[in-house]
Amino acid sequence: MRKSTTIWMLTLLLSFAAAQAQQMADGPIRLTLDECIRIALNENPTIKVDSMEIERVHYALKEVKGQLLPQINATGQYTRNLALQTMYMDPGNGEVVGIKMGRDNTYSAGFSATLPIVVPQLWRNIKLNENQILQNIEKARANKLSLVNQVKNAYYALLLAADTKRVIEQNHSTAQEHASIYQKQFELGTASEYDVLRANVAVTNLEPSILEAANSVELLKLQLKVLMGMDARLEIEPRQKLDDFKALMYDNTLRTDTSLVNNTTLKTLDLQTDYLNKVVKVQKAAWFPTLSATGNLMWHSMGNGSPFENFRWTKSSAVGLTLAWPVFTGFQRTNKIKQAQIQAREMTWQRENAQRSLHMQVQSQVDNIRKSIKQIESNAGGVTQAEKASDIMQKSFKVGAASFIQLRDTDDALMNARLSYYQAIYDYLVAESNLELVLGNTPYAN
Repeated sequence: MRKSTTIWMLTLLLSFAAAQAQQMADGPIRLTLDECIRIALNENPTIKVDSMEIERVHYALKEVKGQLLPQINATGQYTRNLALQTMYMDPGNGEVVGIKMGRDNTYSAGFSATLPIVVPQLWRNIKLNENQILQNIEKARANKLSLVNQVKNAYYALLLAADTKRVIEQNHSTAQEHASIYQKQFELGTASEYDVLRANVAVTNLEPSILEAANSVELLKLQLKVLMGMDARLEIEPRQKLDDFKALMYDNTLRTDTSLVNNTTLKTLDLQTDYLNKVVKVQKAAWFPTLSATGNLMWHSMGNGSPFENFRWTKSSAVGLTLAWPVFTGFQRTNKIKQAQIQAREMTWQRENAQRSLHMQVQSQVDNIRKSIKQIESNAGGVTQAEKASDIMQKSFKVGAASFIQLRDTDDALMNARLSYYQAIYDYLVAESNLELVLGNTPYAN
């Protein structure tokens, strides 16, 4: 399964790179939400840093484990005695005899080795580093969850902006059509100049909204490209529309599991609590003795005159055991243990408070989802009614049975109904994305 996923991702990235190369010739790159998320998870710098950080802590664990292996050092020393040491002896006849000890040149070279045998605190430190790896992995998962949430919300916002722009442009096109009709009627003498001016004003009033919607679309595209780690100069277009997600809404709602078992905040707090409990054990291990084996192999030489001749080497070697048992350290270990125990208890209270807050967030998002579903159903019916009313009013206007104000009111009502419909779909999708973030159950972060 993992191999096929890797091949799929490689194919996607290769096709994405090819699309970038041909973008200028082939037009904008059209992307689905799934493609945007997968590109972001592979190209976003934050995700790359997280992967490097996980690799770093793995090496840190290997570094700590390396302290269990023998430590071997090669040593060498040369000493030039400028004045030899004098040792005085009293032979017992009242005279003191001075004898000079040593030679002009002293050399030593060899190897020394230390092997830890019993090191309780080091063993506990290894467990700490293993916990740190798990914390970094969970941190990387949390960043992936956050990135997926940001990409989804940005994509949904882009779709909403695009649909908003399209709806306003449709209303603008209708207003232009009405203005054209009045212009022709004015030329035929069946409409007043006031009617023409009023129709043209209605067209002009919509143009700032179109410009604002277009700017919003471009800004959201830029935001999405930043999240995906793409070159800002590339042109992208969403391949989907808000309506494309409507069919999956009810299935997703029925399958939603509101358990917090995968929540990244609670998992992080659990790992931090476990870390602090291990810190307590590390501090307690400082009371235990340590035992290590030592050994050395040395060569020595002494000579007079030139330091480059008159060598006379002798070899010596030794092995032994070193036992160290800290008896009293000014109550430092006791105080460190108490600090770690207090921090562990603090973490327990923080987790309890975080769990309450998360349950509230889950309930809030579930309520928003249910509210949005009802709103979508209501707004969909409103759009249908507004379209029917618009058709009736268009026919009435053509036969002169409706005024321009009635016609514009109907067109504006249709535009607002469509905008409210798309807004409700957007609200649902954002609430679903935020719920997914709180629950931590997105498949992209596994």
